[in-house]
Amino acid sequence: MNTPLHSRALLRHIRFDEVFVLQGTPLMGAAFSIATISAANIETLAVFLIGSILLVAHVFTLNDWADIAHGLKAPDPLVSSLRLFWFSIFLLIASLLVFALISSRVVVLGAIVAALGFFYSHPKLNFKGTPIASSFPHLVGGLFHFLLGYAVFSPIDSRGVMIALFFALTFTAGHLNHEVRDFDLDSQTNARTNAVAFGKRPTFIAGFIVFTLAYLCLFLLGWFRFVPRPLAFLALVFCALHLYWSLRALRRQLDPEVVDRFQNQYRTLYAVIGIAMLCGLFFK
Repeated sequence: MNTPLHSRALLRHIRFDEVFVLQGTPLMGAAFSIATISAANIETLAVFLIGSILLVAHVFTLNDWADIAHGLKAPDPLVSSLRLFWFSIFLLIASLLVFALISSRVVVLGAIVAALGFFYSHPKLNFKGTPIASSFPHLVGGLFHFLLGYAVFSPIDSRGVMIALFFALTFTAGHLNHEVRDFDLDSQTNARTNAVAFGKRPTFIAGFIVFTLAYLCLFLLGWFRFVPRPLAFLALVFCALHLYWSLRALRRQLDPEVVDRFQNQYRTLYAVIGIAMLCGLFFK
């Protein structure tokens, strides 16, 4: 029987805090493609945001279902595995129906993002538990997640793909750091993440290399005016600061609390980059 208690248990699997944080990338994509701020465009953006929230909620609930099915998480006593799976599918269908109100290209891109989530989470495919392969859905998914928002107001073009690459690299590097932070828990559950397979230090260094590529990408985007040029110089300053924090985290043996603080530090840098991008777009 479906009760309010069971419904709340289902909603807990959505992880609303992370769902809302991950709206930043597609909204940045929409910001780069929107031509004018008008009532009609704001209405379209609001519709898109609803669909995007439903899509990311689907990704998280599918991931939780896969972890339970794979034995990496204890079963939810209030929600059966089957019910969680169909709840996730319902969220996906709802998101694609909302995207259909905007355009077919947004539906296609939303379906691609969802497919990458299946590759990552589904226990039969198990990209999540396959070293190196686990980063592929994050790289490609980060690219298409930005383009999902970009496609709301503009066809996909070279400018959109170039800017999307910056977000894709950032998303991939952040995932590697996430694996380093969760090393102890993943080791206990026998999850074959990059950090478990290759060690915390090599995975952390790989994450820093990918972050450096993201800063280089941002520098080139600014230098060639795909984004406001001041962002090129911001990329150089922030890359140096990121290097300093990375070396400090390495000296402290990548303790989970240290890595968690490091994540908060570089997320602050990227929040500043996002704000600078928006200011450059709308306050020329």
